[in-house]
Amino acid sequence: MEVNCEGCAGCCIDWRPLAAAPDRQDHERRGPHRPLDDTYNLVPLTRETVRRYCEEGLGDALVPRLWLAEDDHAVTIDGHQVAAVGGKPAFFVGLRKPPKPVAPFGIDGARWLRTCVFLDPATLQCRVHGSELYPTECAEYPGHNLVLDRETECERVEAAYGGDRLVDDEPPGSTAGLLLGPQALGEKVFVHPDPDSLDGVVQRAVTRGLTRADRAEFVATAAASAPGTTERSESHYERYRDLALGADSWVGQASRDWEALAGGVGTPVSTSVLGTTVEEDRGAPATPGWDAVE
Repeated sequence: MEVNCEGCAGCCIDWRPLAAAPDRQDHERRGPHRPLDDTYNLVPLTRETVRRYCEEGLGDALVPRLWLAEDDHAVTIDGHQVAAVGGKPAFFVGLRKPPKPVAPFGIDGARWLRTCVFLDPATLQCRVHGSELYPTECAEYPGHNLVLDRETECERVEAAYGGDRLVDDEPPGSTAGLLLGPQALGEKVFVHPDPDSLDGVVQRAVTRGLTRADRAEFVATAAASAPGTTERSESHYERYRDLALGADSWVGQASRDWEALAGGVGTPVSTSVLGTTVEEDRGAPATPGWDAVE
């Protein structure tokens, strides 16, 4: 498996506003249920990665995802049929995607597009690539798609903008982070123990209005989950909830700045914003640039 990522970052950006025929993120869906939110290609994190982010003061980089269900395996919250396991809402935790000024695929001029919190909007490189914070899901992409015989983001970019992105489409021999079915429970797919406490929260998830406390509730539940079960450790929950609530990292600060600066999603970026160093000013780690990448 070999990919050409320079100037792309298609798997890190919601580039549907640039597409002639935009769609939902269903092409990346691996289960039967449709996401409650409309975040494009949300990266699912493992329990250990969620814990690591919290311990590094980056709990404010995380956001939960729930799903809609049209079967008996659901619980009704805020008028939505939410997918559940044993009557408890199921969810996973991913990385937030605030709007950033980016110009992927060689487009003419930067646009405001929803972009992974860790993507440098200038170099289109990941700020945590190669570190312990780099998610397994990202490290193995697009390997999971190739193993499951699903179209990759690389191929979708090729179809829309040309070029060679998926240079080698041989599926990898090992995809440790795939975690499908029962093995995902408590490791990548989590359950919230108290549906009644989520009144209002589910509707805020639909409208991108989750509060810091909303996000911390799910982050802490994921961090406190027991692998292979629907249980959580209350002592771990309290610890990680405090860490998530107290997080005030460069990620959270920069996300607020971008939200305040952003125009409408998909609109051109004004010249007054171009060249701003919002993330660097907040303490974001630098990226090396493509000349440094072999």
